[in-house]
Formats: sequence, structure tokens, C-alpha cells
Amino acid sequence: MCSYCGCKDIEMIGRYMEEHDQLINELGVLRRACDQQDLAAVQAACQHLAGLMQPHFDSEERSLFAVLREDEDFTEHVDDLCSEHEDLWVLFDAVKAGDFGGYKAFEDRLRVHMDREDNGLFPAAAVSLDGPSWDRIMELA
Repeated sequence: MCSYCGCKDIEMIGRYMEEHDQLINELGVLRRACDQQDLAAVQAACQHLAGLMQPHFDSEERSLFAVLREDEDFTEHVDDLCSEHEDLWVLFDAVKAGDFGGYKAFEDRLRVHMDREDNGLFPAAAVSLDGPSWDRIMELA
């Protein structure tokens, strides 16, 4: 997570960054289950991880991303991030189904995705959006 621009002091950005930290922490549980090739443990870890990912992705897409998408400077980037959400679910579902070797690709893609948000989109949103836009984002979240 970045710490240089102060964007995490904006309530929604701070929340999303904290959720990213939670996701990273939970990845360790899934990694260990995959390393042990324990399908029951993998599925339990996936259930918990999905319980973090789904509301996080949904909130981003219906609030921050929706408002940013209205600005043509952000539209393509936001669309790419939404596509990454879909791709992450495909990788995640494969791991959940027992593709233990697919864990690394899932983790790598998730980390890159979160980095693109934490160190790209979130700071850009912090300087680009005004107070009424942040109010709308909070309402939509």
C-alpha cells in the first residue's frame, strides 16, 4: 500500500486499502492449504476469501469505479480493472475446484490488481474528484 500521497485518508480509499490488506492476509491461509493439497481446507479458505472479495469488488464497481467511469480520462482504466475482477474470479474458481498449482497465478494477479488501484487509481481519484463526487461515492458504496 502506498503511504506517500495521503489518499488513504479519504474514507472510501482508506477502506478499500484496508480491505486489500485483509485480502493479502487471507491469501496466506489459502496458500498453505494449496501447498498441502488439502481440498477441504482450500475450499474453506476460498469461502472466507470470497466473503471478502465479493463485497469489495461490488462496492468498488458500483461506487468509485462508476463515478470515475463518467470521466473519459478514467473510463478505459476502470473498464480494465473491472475486467480484472472477472479474470480474478476465473482463477479463483479454478483454485477452489482443486487447481492447487493455479494458486500462484491467482495471487500474482490479485497483487498486481491491488497495486494498480493503491498506487495508480486511488491517488489519481484523490486529486481528480471533488467533494460532491466523494459524497456520491459514499452514497453508492
